[in-house]
Amino acid sequence: MGLIQRTIEQAGIPTISVTLSRGISRKIKPPRAIYTGFPLGHPVAFPHQHFRQLQLLRLMLNTLVTQITPGDIVVHKLVKDEDPEQACVLCQGIDS
Repeated sequence: MGLIQRTIEQAGIPTISVTLSRGISRKIKPPRAIYTGFPLGHPVAFPHQHFRQLQLLRLMLNTLVTQITPGDIVVHKLVKDEDPEQACVLCQGIDS
């Protein structure tokens, strides 16, 4: 995935990947990667966890605009609260 990302980035389109293995991503060095700690087979949370999936999407978008150093793997700890108004700092002030 990192090779494809680099090609897309060279065309001026920013990319981000969700990684399930920090070790592999460290070797490949994609331009931007996010590690959430979800188990294999569930890169963006479990089925029907809409709050968690929305939270991850917002974290990814924030990482796209704030990560400056290419190749860094951002490790995000997602909150466990189910109330999007209380749980996600990035959600505050953003319309759903």
